[in-house]
Amino acid sequence: MKISLQGITDSLSQKQWEEKGYRLPGYDIAQVKRATKENPFWIHFGAGNLFRAFHAAIAQNLLNAGKLDRGIVVAEGFDYEIIGKMYAPHDNLGIAVTLKADGTIDKEVIGSVAEALSLDPADEMAFARLKGIFANESLQMVTFTITEKGYSLTNAKGELLPDVASDFAAGPEKPASYMGKVSSLLYARYRAGQKPLAMVSTDNCSHNGDKLYAAVSAFAKAWVENKKADAGFAGYVDSESVSFPWSMIDKITPRPDASVEKILLDDGVEELEPVITSKNTYIAPFVNAEETEYLVIEDDFPNGRPHLEDGGILFTDRATVDKVEKMKVCTCLNPLHTCLAIFGCLLGYQKISNEMQDQALVKLVERVGYREGLPVVVDPGVLDPKEFIDTVLQVRVTNPFMPDTPQRIATDTSQKLAIRFGETIKAYQADENLSVDDLQMIPLVFAGWLRYLMAVDDRGEAFELSPDPMLETLRPQMAKLRLGDTDVENVLKPIMENGGIFGVDLYEAGMAGKVCSYFKELNAGVGAVRRTLEKY
Repeated sequence: MKISLQGITDSLSQKQWEEKGYRLPGYDIAQVKRATKENPFWIHFGAGNLFRAFHAAIAQNLLNAGKLDRGIVVAEGFDYEIIGKMYAPHDNLGIAVTLKADGTIDKEVIGSVAEALSLDPADEMAFARLKGIFANESLQMVTFTITEKGYSLTNAKGELLPDVASDFAAGPEKPASYMGKVSSLLYARYRAGQKPLAMVSTDNCSHNGDKLYAAVSAFAKAWVENKKADAGFAGYVDSESVSFPWSMIDKITPRPDASVEKILLDDGVEELEPVITSKNTYIAPFVNAEETEYLVIEDDFPNGRPHLEDGGILFTDRATVDKVEKMKVCTCLNPLHTCLAIFGCLLGYQKISNEMQDQALVKLVERVGYREGLPVVVDPGVLDPKEFIDTVLQVRVTNPFMPDTPQRIATDTSQKLAIRFGETIKAYQADENLSVDDLQMIPLVFAGWLRYLMAVDDRGEAFELSPDPMLETLRPQMAKLRLGDTDVENVLKPIMENGGIFGVDLYEAGMAGKVCSYFKELNAGVGAVRRTLEKY
């Protein structure tokens, strides 16, 4: 059983795949490739796991249903080896494994990627092909999963990155930066007649369309100013011909897991060896992901779009996308993840799903979500907030297949608290019918995070803190305390009054006393974290 066109189309091989429970593409892949080459409508940047498990699977479902007749062109602009070492050897096919909370798995061979290209100006054939795709009137949408860093033009000091500065000066012919390469292709579309197009970031960051627009607009303006592009290019980027919709995406897609690889090997699938590229990208011929998925996109497509809502994508207006994003990030998912991350590290858990067998932690996240968060959530209409939390707590974080860890989720917590909890506190402050004093669990989570920063677990043993840009400041401050110390407020105060961390000054919000009191209990000695959680 080989992951190749011949390996899934040969009649004997087809029978083997189907006997082992794999769904195969129910359409003529060769015909789809021909139609896509002539009239591409969708190109995606970022050939990694999330694309393969989500976007490509949506296209596959629509192709199977006869609601699409063309596939996706995927381009990789960060790690070209993904194309050469994973897509090309397998004829652009891949296996999508859905890991369900009930312990079952779905296995499907995905064939919706009609073409896979390197976004590499040094590869003249590939780059010329990409320019041709962008010049084609049939192109309707460009989507992205390149991570938030992919849109960055400056470093932490606000200075232009070297590749970006070089691209600004050199123009669109052979750019080196990711956004420079994308902007070069959009310039090709401008030169081909200023044709309309939707540029759709589907990266997991707030107001992602604005981040994409800011980067492309900066290139357009720099090239026009430096006389490297036609004077009208910047105006085209700013016109109604080019849209930069907002979106909200949510689907946990961990890196390919060894336990899943073993299942496929036992089925008889060949050549499954993962590849670690020179850029340390870990890729395999299969992806594994949870069953729950959401993709909500602002419906702004100047050149039209196919009926992707038939594949489960929700199309709506910008204000609704914003409400969905806030619902997820401020209440219904991310805060619950942070609760489990902080206390999971303190209690020695290695998997999020195992924490959901701990009744004290289950009650904690239920109270943070349902009792403290839901009263201030603005219902976006397209998704029900309570049902969203229900799915998070009953299906998603309980899923034993998902190899997610509290240690990973605890990364950069100082950058997350202001959004994940601070917005709820502000909403309570602004509502005359609510009181910040009613919040009991959010201050406990803040105290838990301060206790976590001591880098001593509930058994009294040292552990390694997850990466966080503020550790250099926070760790020395918290190192002044020892397990059992009761005179703690002078140490905690500089942190608790930092509105940049919590979204509010905890003293001004009237919450500092409660956080300090909880911290003393959490820090009372070995086992104090467990005792405090069970008490409250």
